[in-house]
Amino acid sequence: MHKLTKLALISASLALAACSTLESDKVDYKSAGKGPALDVPPDLTQLSRDNRYATPGAAVSASSFQVNQPNQSTPTALSSVGDIRIERAGNQRWLVINRPAEQLWDPVRDFWMANGFILAMDQANLGIMETDWAENRAKLPQDFIRNSLGKVLDALYSTGERDKFRTRLERNAQGGTDVFISHRGMVEVYDSAQKDKTVWQPRAVDAELETEFLRRLMLKLGATQDQAKAATSTPEPKTTARVTTDNGQNRVEINEAFDRAWRRVGLSLDRTGFTVEDRNRNLGTYFVRYVALSADKADQGFFGKIFGAGKPELKPLKYRIVLTAQGERTLVAVQSENGQVDNSANAKQIIKLIADDIK
Repeated sequence: MHKLTKLALISASLALAACSTLESDKVDYKSAGKGPALDVPPDLTQLSRDNRYATPGAAVSASSFQVNQPNQSTPTALSSVGDIRIERAGNQRWLVINRPAEQLWDPVRDFWMANGFILAMDQANLGIMETDWAENRAKLPQDFIRNSLGKVLDALYSTGERDKFRTRLERNAQGGTDVFISHRGMVEVYDSAQKDKTVWQPRAVDAELETEFLRRLMLKLGATQDQAKAATSTPEPKTTARVTTDNGQNRVEINEAFDRAWRRVGLSLDRTGFTVEDRNRNLGTYFVRYVALSADKADQGFFGKIFGAGKPELKPLKYRIVLTAQGERTLVAVQSENGQVDNSANAKQIIKLIADDIK
């Protein structure tokens, strides 16, 4: 009787699959929060200092937040919808929204949950929320077996990839809010020729996924499908970032004015895994830290792979990323925690990392 019941269930699943039409889409996330934990760097845990998204010196508390979205107005330009504008530089995009951050926090939180994510970090006083690792189920092969039994035997299917997204809200000089979405990815690979064990390793940042979620967030905030698609399809402006040397110190030279360069460097830091503990826009300084993990571990973290030194138990190393405006150019340098010139190998790697991402 038990076997007959199982056969009946399978037959019913096949019949239902034959009568249904599956919609294809770029993303269909399912949080991995209840599955096996990924071995990721300890530097991706909770921040240790207050890093408010408000203008430096302004106090913001979670209890003061209210959801009060203004009515949608008509778009004024291809990249603008009502009070939402999308900015693009290289392969980076972010939203500039003419609303205070207090009005945006709850809608943005609801947005991620509605898209299948669990929030691993949800700290309004920091201006940062970060999803748990999740799997994009849209990447699963849609063959006959998958279409027929995917709902029943879902646990047997895996893409071997996991993604997480960080959203950062930062108040701008006009009283609105800049919203940045950055992607981090991991991929499961075999760690030996015998292929008897797998480990998780970092994979490249996916700028298309970042754009897709910016588009979806625009929809959440009042744009139509056509408006959001048009806004995220704006032409890519030509921007050059290169590594230069001045008195023996490496630095990044960005061919953009300070305001845009500040936003781009901040997004690069989010993308590449730095923990921004504090920032002072007036001084052009990001205060960051990272943990350098062991280089002999196949499943080492992002910074262990990049810097290739240290042990997991080492304390985080801290640096200052300093931006200096020079007309229509901006220079980016790395300083020690105490603000001294730093010419170490790690500082040079940080400079290269930022320059490569901004390109």
